Amino acid sequence: MKNILLLIGFVVVVAVTQAQFPKKILDKAKEKVDKKIDNATKGKEDKNNKEAKDTIDTPVTNTNQPASFKTYSKYDFIPGEKVIGFEDFSTGIIGDFPTGWNTDASAEIVTIEGKPGRWLWLTKRGIFTPEFPGPFPEDFTFEFDLLHGIPINGANFTVAIAELSNIDQPQYWANASNQFTVELSTANTGTEAGITRFLGRKKASSDVQNVSDAPNLNDKNNPVHISIWRQKERVRVYVNEQKIWDIPKASAKDAQFNSIVFSVVYAEEVVKHFIGNLRLAVGAPDTRNKMLTQKKWVTHGILFDVNSDKIKPESYGTLKEMANVLTEYSDLKVKIIGHTDADGNDDSNLDLSKRRAAAVKATLAKEFNVDESRMETDGKGESEPIDKNDTPAGKANNRRVEFIKQ
Repeated sequence: MKNILLLIGFVVVVAVTQAQFPKKILDKAKEKVDKKIDNATKGKEDKNNKEAKDTIDTPVTNTNQPASFKTYSKYDFIPGEKVIGFEDFSTGIIGDFPTGWNTDASAEIVTIEGKPGRWLWLTKRGIFTPEFPGPFPEDFTFEFDLLHGIPINGANFTVAIAELSNIDQPQYWANASNQFTVELSTANTGTEAGITRFLGRKKASSDVQNVSDAPNLNDKNNPVHISIWRQKERVRVYVNEQKIWDIPKASAKDAQFNSIVFSVVYAEEVVKHFIGNLRLAVGAPDTRNKMLTQKKWVTHGILFDVNSDKIKPESYGTLKEMANVLTEYSDLKVKIIGHTDADGNDDSNLDLSKRRAAAVKATLAKEFNVDESRMETDGKGESEPIDKNDTPAGKANNRRVEFIKQ
């Protein structure tokens, strides 16, 4: 059975070709791109200077404001317990296609003016897939950041989770026996609009429903954070802080998903797509049981800004999970311990881990009214790794917060 889950942002869903856009719109968009985007390959004539030169001045304006914990008050997403796939493009070369990826098109690693980290610029229409280890278990989460350059009505962007019969041929993902897809399409109006959600099954009727309070994907919210959570048949999808779907029967029971495929129907000069901070994690969280029986809960779901103790708001679901346990068991006391990867020097990492643990304690007290006297903190820096420090996924596993029952 083919299971298809479509998330459509804004107004329309169409297969786009250049002929469908009025020439006036195309010319105007191209002119805007030419004025605001530097050529990301301009440093290629001097490879030694790539890091300094290949920066895109993105047409996305820097009007996005930092999200607050208050806006995430209904966010219940909790990442899987072990990271098995992670990609922030930090190990690749600016201007090159990343290793560990497959495509029938082209893309390159870039930095973007005003946006932290590195991004993969999908420069041609086609499919792009990270070669994360599969098959994925029945419980997993997948997250990534998506940044649109110039949004054009109908320029759809799709991410598919599929069970491929041949993982070396991801271009045939649409024919996979089991799949679900999340499709985003932005409009050029700059106005608030709804998201339509569509759940279809092969040889079955369709269910279409409008979501009036769906997030706006215009510049002020760029980039957007997409989170997908599969628990057996159940699939939940989040865009930023909003849960767009929670569908009990979106996935086949026996589906053995093994591939993540990004599909771009229109790219190049009219619309720009950038993806970053990909994270695939497996295992269902079981906070209550582990705190009470194993006396320890290790989470990779509390995220921080790079080299900072500032907690990202998408950590809300994980923090709330711990707060619920502490609220339910009023005599429970915990020690919060921060851990880092091995990047940087030992002293800086030790200090950072201690500050991060203290930030978790402060947030649990402020946002969830947990008595501070029930929490103590410490940090171990990079001294107690649980995974290798020579791969992005291993480093992601080592960056963690532990709650120890006292």
